[in-house]
Amino acid sequence: MSGFFKRLTLKEDPSIYEDKDSHLVRVLTVKDFLALGVGTIVSTSIFTLPGVVAAQHAGPAVAISFLVAAIVAGLVAFAYAEMAAAMPFAGSAYSWINVMFGEFFGWVAGWALLAEYFIAVAFVASGLSANFRGLLLPLGIKFPNAISNTMGVNGGVLDITAVVVLAAVAWLLSKGVSGAAKVENILVVLKVLAVLAFIVVGLTAIHIQNYFPFVPKYHVNADGTAFGGWQGIYAGVSMIFLSYIGFDSIAANSAEAKDPGKTMPRGILGSLAIAVVLFVAVALVLVGMFHYSDYANNAEPVGWALRHAGHPVIASTIQAVAVVGMFTALIGMMLAGSRLIYSFGRDGMLPGWLGKLNKNNLPNHALSALTIIGIIIGALCPFAFLAQLISAGTLIAFMFVSLGIYALRRREGKDLPVPSFKMPFYPVMPALGFLGALFVFWGLDYEAKLYAGIWFAIGLVIYFSYGMNHSFLGKKAKKDEADAASKVVKDEKEEIVED
Repeated sequence: MSGFFKRLTLKEDPSIYEDKDSHLVRVLTVKDFLALGVGTIVSTSIFTLPGVVAAQHAGPAVAISFLVAAIVAGLVAFAYAEMAAAMPFAGSAYSWINVMFGEFFGWVAGWALLAEYFIAVAFVASGLSANFRGLLLPLGIKFPNAISNTMGVNGGVLDITAVVVLAAVAWLLSKGVSGAAKVENILVVLKVLAVLAFIVVGLTAIHIQNYFPFVPKYHVNADGTAFGGWQGIYAGVSMIFLSYIGFDSIAANSAEAKDPGKTMPRGILGSLAIAVVLFVAVALVLVGMFHYSDYANNAEPVGWALRHAGHPVIASTIQAVAVVGMFTALIGMMLAGSRLIYSFGRDGMLPGWLGKLNKNNLPNHALSALTIIGIIIGALCPFAFLAQLISAGTLIAFMFVSLGIYALRRREGKDLPVPSFKMPFYPVMPALGFLGALFVFWGLDYEAKLYAGIWFAIGLVIYFSYGMNHSFLGKKAKKDEADAASKVVKDEKEEIVED
């Protein structure tokens, strides 16, 4: 049993990752990572979640839900920043935990993140498709149901817009991260300007009475969920946290960062700070414009609020920019997801061709795999069922990373460099990051935890049936054991000859 546990906790030598990832071109700057982070975090959800959470759970206190979720995300982001500065490897949490705790735990963390990327890519592409088709309707353009919806939904066979969008983003990324980063930078600026335009225009339509009572009285909704009081705020936190997890997409690309010791912390923490300000501002303006109950069952609260406040042209413009801006989330998610899959292939945990680089040193095999699986998920799977996996899986990875800081500190200055950025208030803050992620995870509904359990069961089957037997780390350990045994036999023979 001890031998089995030893096998599970085999740790990768960080110098191996440095060598394997050295072929990836370091071209991304702080500006690029800020755009990647903001583009991924400030996605479709900023135009929908503030209204939805206000109506379903928190009322005007939705702003508090956003702040609490941001504090938890911020604690974990500090851990991510130190990890990325010390170990700028592709694959983020997967690679770090492999080095810190061992191969099995690295696989669990990586498998958790893989759920986020597979599902989020399909989910965002579907959302972009729905909004794009909504923009075309006033022009009299309507796609047939067969190519508008996923299989089994309202006569749908394939969401062709989502497929085209995923293929287009994959093509862009296959040409190199530098060009994709330039497109990302432009689109993120447009999206932030659209958010700021809503805030400025919305401020002119604020009605102070809509903020009172700021924390509505607690009661249980018809579906059994909480509304009002601290319970409603807490329910909102678990629902909102999904919005903030995009900073992992920055860390996954740290092997392509210029001066990662400085670039990564600034990109991770800076993008999260910008996102928090925008989310809280949108939430406060939205609930001030109309009573929170007006946003119940409203799929586009920002556009609805602007139109009913007498600004239909601005509403349409912002919706159009929002559709274009969804490309930024796809670029960030597909870039990070492909690097994670590349890391699995690089280590032999999944088929080796996924870890191969092309002649331009790009992991395009991994990118192709992510695109194909994203299209399949987008075509076949109901998103309400799968979206809950995103938060559950990512929170588990966040817990690993927070605890990993303790192991990292013991090795800094030894086999790992002392990073230029360190998580403050050590050893208290890593524990708070772990407890915060656990706090949010506990607030997820039963189905989210059940789906996460099923996903991890699949991951365990793959690890024990394939990854454990094919990993390069495991093969190296076996070879070292064989060499050591051979040396012992040789020494014994030499002793016998001497006697």
